[in-house]
Amino acid sequence: MRRAGGGRSADAIGRDAGLHPRGRAMASREEKVQLLRCKMRTYPDFPKPGVTFQDICPILKDPNAFRATIDLFEEHLKENCPLPDLVVGLDARGFLFGPVVAQRLGIGFVPIRKKGKLPGPIISVEFSSEYAKGELEIQCGAVESGQKVVVIDDLLATGGTLSAACELLKKVNAETRECLVVIELKALNGLQKLGCVPCYSILQY
Repeated sequence: MRRAGGGRSADAIGRDAGLHPRGRAMASREEKVQLLRCKMRTYPDFPKPGVTFQDICPILKDPNAFRATIDLFEEHLKENCPLPDLVVGLDARGFLFGPVVAQRLGIGFVPIRKKGKLPGPIISVEFSSEYAKGELEIQCGAVESGQKVVVIDDLLATGGTLSAACELLKKVNAETRECLVVIELKALNGLQKLGCVPCYSILQY
């Protein structure tokens, strides 16, 4: 079992933080972050040599950790970015967190997908990440002109995907208030590509 600092297990941290599967979290922000950090797994040279992959699957498997993630996003938005109209999630891991955050806030969720996944008229923009290139697409009319949105994904690395999503939302005249990610790889300077759009990350490496 993976241990946090001081030799305590992730399960022990979850219990001490009061993160029970049948109830809402009552833990402090620091306890929630510690729980997520000790759940993370790192795989070097995946999906190609030179890339270090941060695996969020253990967070998804553990209901305490997943709830802590959603709690942290919800708390941050309520304190720093009140009253967005929509949550926008990026293909594909943004779909794991975005709809739940949207439900917590009582607002709608809109997906931005990779090329060829959405029916009907679409608007697209090219993107380049640390290990892939392609196009992102959004359905015409999914986000209305002037709507305030927040964008959710799992990771900020080079910033290519998130910056492309912000560009796509600018094309439909939406106002991107903030980006939210579980993990930020600070050495890759992805924040620079986002320009004036702020980004909140739960874990930094």
